[in-house]
Amino acid sequence: MLSLCKRILRRMCGSPRVLSQEAMDAATVFKLRARGVQIGEGCRIYSMDFSTEPYLVRLGDGVAVAGGVKFLTHDGAARLLRSRRAMIQSFGRIVVGDNSFIGENAILLPGTVIGRDCVIGAGAVVHGTIPDNSLVVGNPGQIVGRASTFLYRLERGKNTLDTFGLPEPERRSVILAHFGGPIDVGEGTAG
Repeated sequence: MLSLCKRILRRMCGSPRVLSQEAMDAATVFKLRARGVQIGEGCRIYSMDFSTEPYLVRLGDGVAVAGGVKFLTHDGAARLLRSRRAMIQSFGRIVVGDNSFIGENAILLPGTVIGRDCVIGAGAVVHGTIPDNSLVVGNPGQIVGRASTFLYRLERGKNTLDTFGLPEPERRSVILAHFGGPIDVGEGTAG
């Protein structure tokens, strides 16, 4: 499986040492699909933690999954019932709708269905059905607003810059210029 993945990457981008973001995305999707995860088109996934039943997870088109996100498709507490039912296990599907974003270190519990165009905040623990266009934060995850309102404010935020896709030296230069140069060693310390 790994050698097949490397051959595909070589065909896509030449050298396996210098991979484009698209090639890395394709490799991640390829590996996860091989494990049974159903993944739509145009997804960007930075987590490989799709539980022991990855075939119970479906991601729609254009879904972004940040690093550290966990998809839990079973409830481990069922083991406490094994004195009564030796082989008991409890499972649930996880479905993420099109164009949704799952933030860093979020946890999606069994039986979670997230609608289209949702934003799940970093560290949120989500269970149940989340309607389209929801903004979810916290533990337990709570709907605190509309994703569209959050994205409207984000787009107009004072620290939102158009740097995606710039070569790293140029990107760094634009970001540092925006923030007034590198961080001073004394900045942020009590004085």
